[in-house]
Amino acid sequence: MDLEKRRKKKMGIKRFFKSIKYSIDGLAYAYHNEQSLIIHGVGTFLMFLLALILNVTFNQWAILIIASVSVMAIELLNTAIEAAVDLVTDKYHPLAKIAKDCGSAAGGVMGLMQAIIALVIFLPYIINLFK
Repeated sequence: MDLEKRRKKKMGIKRFFKSIKYSIDGLAYAYHNEQSLIIHGVGTFLMFLLALILNVTFNQWAILIIASVSVMAIELLNTAIEAAVDLVTDKYHPLAKIAKDCGSAAGGVMGLMQAIIALVIFLPYIINLFK
């Protein structure tokens, strides 16, 4: 099969619903197999609970949601990187380690950014509670 035939994909509603199913399958796999995604999920739930309690503004909600979705998306990409590396080799290789470590670092950096964003938003509200 030549490259042009492989690139051409069928379009349609059936393909659309299959792509949704694949996305749900990927999300379910990650939540059942990746501890970091569960930790980020719990942290996000607690952050949203605090946002409700403190009655943050609409714009602050938007920022918190964007940060949270970014963390989850990066964690899912990290899971994909790890699976692809594991598909290629089950032996130790320095390049495989770099790929996995960098994917993990991306999740960690975004998780830290989410925490900093939450602090910047919540700290003034918390300080006001003690005034």
